[in-house]
Amino acid sequence: MLSHTVLHGPPSALKARRTQTFKAFYATIRSLRQPPPTVEVDDLDPPDHLTYQQDFILSLLKANPSLRDTKSYLANFGVRPPVPEHAAFPSTVLNNDSTPSFSKQAPDISVDKQPDQVKPSPSPILSSILNPVYRRTALVKLQGPFSNKQLDSIARGMVYLEKLGLVSVIVVENDQVRGDDGERSALIEEIMRVVSALEAQGAEARPVLGTVVRLGPKPDDHQLPEPRDFIPPEAHVFPSDLVAIRSALRAGEIPVLPPFALDSFCRSVRVDANDVLGALARGMVEAAALDDNDMNSSPRDPHADYSQDINLVPLRLMIISREGGVPSYARTGFPHLLINLTSEYDYIRDTYEPSWSTGKHSPLSNLSLARTCLAYMPPTSSAIMVSHRSPSSLIANLITNKPAVSSSLPHALLQGNRKLTRDTPTLLRRGLPIQVIRSLADVDRAKMDYLLETSFKRTLDADAFYKRLEQTLDFVVVAGDYVGAAIVTNEPSPDSSEPISYLDKFAVLPSHQGDGTVDFLWVALHDESYGLGHPFSINPNGGKEGKGEGRDLVWRSRDDNPINKWYFERSSGHMRIGSWVFFWCDAEKRLKVEEGRRASAGLSYIEEWEENRLSLWTEVITKIPSVWK
Repeated sequence: MLSHTVLHGPPSALKARRTQTFKAFYATIRSLRQPPPTVEVDDLDPPDHLTYQQDFILSLLKANPSLRDTKSYLANFGVRPPVPEHAAFPSTVLNNDSTPSFSKQAPDISVDKQPDQVKPSPSPILSSILNPVYRRTALVKLQGPFSNKQLDSIARGMVYLEKLGLVSVIVVENDQVRGDDGERSALIEEIMRVVSALEAQGAEARPVLGTVVRLGPKPDDHQLPEPRDFIPPEAHVFPSDLVAIRSALRAGEIPVLPPFALDSFCRSVRVDANDVLGALARGMVEAAALDDNDMNSSPRDPHADYSQDINLVPLRLMIISREGGVPSYARTGFPHLLINLTSEYDYIRDTYEPSWSTGKHSPLSNLSLARTCLAYMPPTSSAIMVSHRSPSSLIANLITNKPAVSSSLPHALLQGNRKLTRDTPTLLRRGLPIQVIRSLADVDRAKMDYLLETSFKRTLDADAFYKRLEQTLDFVVVAGDYVGAAIVTNEPSPDSSEPISYLDKFAVLPSHQGDGTVDFLWVALHDESYGLGHPFSINPNGGKEGKGEGRDLVWRSRDDNPINKWYFERSSGHMRIGSWVFFWCDAEKRLKVEEGRRASAGLSYIEEWEENRLSLWTEVITKIPSVWK
């Protein structure tokens, strides 16, 4: 947390302290926290069984999931409860005292009899205890070439995920094997290398060398509405084509596929791995929908062993390469942390530097793959672009479904964070459109009322609320169809001609908390307020797009508000006033310019323009009336 020190004492003491050039924490955090040197996986020896288990447990602990993350993971992977049914236990199993009843007659052990051979089946209760995981699937693109040690590292990550219930469907791509006479045999050899690496880590894997996808669009694609906001794959899959993948998954094996497709002449040809993955994403979702229809149309055994179920709908898309995430212009080529594909896709492509690409499949190609696959996958699904050097980050992503570091943290923290390296993964979500509204007449009041009352769980005094906004509204940032909103007002200042920028409301529907909407909304708020004027605030959200001068942003929150911890991490400072906690974020451009002007002298704890601002802010903010009934 970045916090400003509130100095107490006479004015003379304050002036004496300001004469000393104390370097501010805000200014020094970048130089004090240098990223540690990257450790190459190639330099590490394969772990033995003991350290393998320790590494798995340590990776789980490093994920540090919150209560919401844990509940989300259990909702996806916990054993599905059986259908409620009032089942009567047979009298031969339980007596009236609820204790087992055993026959006192000795069993007949005569060898002359030949009893029917019945295959023993484990008790559903026992199976759920021994294997308490409802297995889900993930689509994985291995974009090589990789050395043997690099494959071992990747395979270890796949095995970790399988232990947690996420079974990978792997498509192997090798950029160096293309167009040669021995292309097919080289790809099959690469498939067998991946299978051997998985088996060496204790997993069961199956090479699926037959063609699963068919080249060309699906026959009924011409009936789909146009235009679409993604590029459809140049291949398709029918549910019957997934037999080999289903068989492998049900046998507890990880299917490994080459980038082959069946053309119109029934020949197996090499295609782009992105087309194979896009076709699988669509085909597996459609096949799972058919499975659900069949399941709903026929009665299901309430005592079925749910631990053996596998949901074909991909929960994750994982793109593992030597490069890792998508480079960001705002981080001098270091990867994006979190991408809202709906609102950021075009801008990322426009600001991409060609020098960041090192192979045929650039990060932009994988960015397009993520948008295509996530268009077919459920809204809660996500994609991750990760380097082969970061297999343990896959576990954190699975459990928390969050980036390695929150993208809404202050840039001073992000630029000096030890977790940020060139191998930091990029998390991608389908996301939501972001818009900035500056006129109250353009606000949908009914949807805004529902959002605020649902988020705060209180009844809004709508007349008083909107009457105040008519006089003070600066702008409203809206995420999606009012699933989140940030309302900023201009509060008149008695001692200054410049009004105070006040965050009046920040709300996200409970159904969208934890899916990235909060970070998307706060980043847009940053770009329109205290981050305005910075090059990394030029984002296409319908606002000022980085043009202008940023202003300090202030807000208040009840001292028992559970979101205060999140505010502490994103604010420049805070102060407690009775039952309120008062927060503020400093205008970043002004501090950046002043820091550059002073060079090595740095910033002091309290600058001249900051004198008495806290008392001025609190005097105005504490008088803002409540809008709740």
